[in-house]
Amino acid sequence: MSFLPFTRPTIDEETIAAVGEVLRSGWITSGPRVRAFEAALSEYCGGRPVRAFSSATAAMEVALRLAGVGPGDEVITTPLTWVACANVVLTLGARPVLVDIDAATRNIDLALVGAAVTAKTRALLPVDLAGLPVDRDRLYAIAQRHGLRVVEDAAQSFGASWRGRPIGTSFGQGRDFVSFSFHANKNITTGEGGALVLPDDIDPDLCERLRLQGVERFPDGTMDVDVLGGKFNLTDIAAAIGLGQLKRLEAFTARRHELARRYFEHFHRLAIPGLELPPADFENSNWHMYQVLLPDHADRGAFIKAMQERGIGIGVHYPALHLFSLYRRLGFEPGDFPRAERVGGQTVTLPLFPAMHDADVERVCDAVAEILE
Repeated sequence: MSFLPFTRPTIDEETIAAVGEVLRSGWITSGPRVRAFEAALSEYCGGRPVRAFSSATAAMEVALRLAGVGPGDEVITTPLTWVACANVVLTLGARPVLVDIDAATRNIDLALVGAAVTAKTRALLPVDLAGLPVDRDRLYAIAQRHGLRVVEDAAQSFGASWRGRPIGTSFGQGRDFVSFSFHANKNITTGEGGALVLPDDIDPDLCERLRLQGVERFPDGTMDVDVLGGKFNLTDIAAAIGLGQLKRLEAFTARRHELARRYFEHFHRLAIPGLELPPADFENSNWHMYQVLLPDHADRGAFIKAMQERGIGIGVHYPALHLFSLYRRLGFEPGDFPRAERVGGQTVTLPLFPAMHDADVERVCDAVAEILE
């Protein structure tokens, strides 16, 4: 029986041919394909300005800079996410302020955010874990009440929606940033890459300068550098992949929904004691990942090994980031965020990607039941 990874991108022959055309063209760095990809993303996001980046991490860093975050400031985020969310805050000399998760959604607990706001708070950085959006209505009510910018970490929620509106359209009266990821394990991919959706009051040209060394070019061939930028541009090779993937987003999302429903059906039939299933939100989630929590008594390392021996790949998304050595040195300690620690210590990500067969879901569920017995 072939090995079943926890995720795998689906790239069609038309997209592969488009990459070949880029390579033959001789223009392989940022160029016409990037502009076309940005235009397609902008259309998807309701006409909002979108700029492509080499990663979602780079997009978040630039978003925080554009939001005015700098040394001595604070940014509120969740401990249950990829560590990049907090790392970009540290990169700018600011401090990540962590708020525990909601036990039901596993996203940041919005009921606790208000108490974490101080005079130093400049922005909120919520994360849509596993593709389930944070409650946008409550989020922006908090932001408006405290006068804060929002940088939505929508790395995992491209293709998701909130109450019928796609993530990426504006929920914050045109003052919200949205960062997407197109990493290889995301619902659509460019290999590596990301994008930033810009607020109405931010100059897209400034975003572009921050994306590429602060350079501004003039028609006469001269240039100037008036801000400190990075090297965060996307290539036309990557954009060609993204354009092909974007055409299939609706089909990819529909297939992920089908597979998630099958997981619920099989797990409910098996009724495995102590196994906690994810929130069954089929209205808003894009089902980027299907994550279960192992029973309290289970040894996660032994479970992963046993699944791999059965030819099934497992992911861990994510350990609570405040337990990493870097963040322990900042003063965070075990026990600070008990809900995030529990979920981070017991979560496993099961295989879920559009090319999976229906029978693969039953295979995974049966293996989980067999091992946990």
